[in-house]
Amino acid sequence: MFRCGECGSASPQWVGRCPGCQAWNTLTEEAQAPTRPPSRLFGGQGPDPLRERAMPVTEVDADGHDRRPTGISEFDRVLGGGLVAGSVTLLGGEPGIGKSTLALQVAASLARGRSRALVVSGEESVQQVRLRAERLGASVEALWLLAETDMEAIAAAVDDVNPLCLIVDSIQTVADPDVASAAGSVTQVRECASAITALARRLAMSAILVGHVTKDGDLAGPRVLEHLVDTVLSFEGDRHHSLRLLRARKNRYGATTELGLFEMVSEGLQGVPDAGALFLADRQPGVGGSVVVPTLDGHRPLLVEVQGLVAPTALPLPRRSAQGIDAGRLSMIIAVLHRRAAINLATLDVYALAAGGVKVGEPAADLGVAVALASSHLDRSVDPNLVICGELGLGGELRQVSQMDRRLHEAARLGFTRALVPESSGPMPAGIVALRAKSLAEALQLVGLAGASRATD
Repeated sequence: MFRCGECGSASPQWVGRCPGCQAWNTLTEEAQAPTRPPSRLFGGQGPDPLRERAMPVTEVDADGHDRRPTGISEFDRVLGGGLVAGSVTLLGGEPGIGKSTLALQVAASLARGRSRALVVSGEESVQQVRLRAERLGASVEALWLLAETDMEAIAAAVDDVNPLCLIVDSIQTVADPDVASAAGSVTQVRECASAITALARRLAMSAILVGHVTKDGDLAGPRVLEHLVDTVLSFEGDRHHSLRLLRARKNRYGATTELGLFEMVSEGLQGVPDAGALFLADRQPGVGGSVVVPTLDGHRPLLVEVQGLVAPTALPLPRRSAQGIDAGRLSMIIAVLHRRAAINLATLDVYALAAGGVKVGEPAADLGVAVALASSHLDRSVDPNLVICGELGLGGELRQVSQMDRRLHEAARLGFTRALVPESSGPMPAGIVALRAKSLAEALQLVGLAGASRATD
């Protein structure tokens, strides 16, 4: 039997394109499991699978899910208050981003509260995990370690230790000896994840599964793995920066709009409660091409420095570089600057950057990027006490963005006094003076960047 690694569809023979999800070269061979006897549901003599009885919704106990705070505030923020008893969480991220470090710190934090935590390592020995624990200050007596990849041995260790939290690093290394396929295959990942989920439900234990990601950034393994678990967390960041971002892509017990921020230091991962101060710590006011944009990631406002640089080029095709900013929107902003504000950048290299390694994907940064490019091109700095926020249309008009009050309250808290916003924006919070504009050309005039481009038209 051949099974797709993306959607789990089965095929009796290998084909280049999956018949289920239409993905190319995703089918791998696996041994077919023996046929089980038919259950009573289909006329067989097996055990009755309908063990629970239906009941009215008003009689269901709504207090059956107790949250257990881990003691790591940013981790608990994303989960909605902590780990839920009997839940299974899948933590994914690129290699070297800090997944194992975060999982070990969560286990150690729970162990400090005299709650047993079992860390099962399938990629490292217990000696290697012990060394990391000592470096992180996580050597706690209630923290148990096991280097094992056999699912039966892991289940036996769980019954023996009876932990409050089980961490498996990683799920792709675990194999069930009763399943005739290699570790990491579609069948093994599905069966082992199902077994751990059943253990968590039976023992009211919280489980965290560390998962690999593909080159496209998606979680490796069958898509059914994400359906089996209760929460899917994505751990992101740039290896060249210390900032790490934790997001919830799925959460059956809470919202998926919260963002957790961590900073990687020598002692491990530390929560960043004041992200705005971190992003703006190295900012140099008075430099052309630098503006501050109040963005919103979930419910969390972040003030990000957006930088633009325009430079001459000898190449027939000028460069367009966007880091942390959507490249498609950058091209659109350059075109709108040319057609609606008489600033022609067609023959110049254009670079746009969201400083600090953060990614800004929302349209609210359009106006900030446009002002940063105009500031660099005209070599005029922008007021350092000004924040800029607004969506840019193809006609050069400025459109309001959501939750402007939350963004500007954060700006006022950090000492900013002025805000360049679309004219249709609501009332400003105390301490913020609004500069309202209908169009991009009017906005550039308000910040002193009006005028034709410098000998480029």
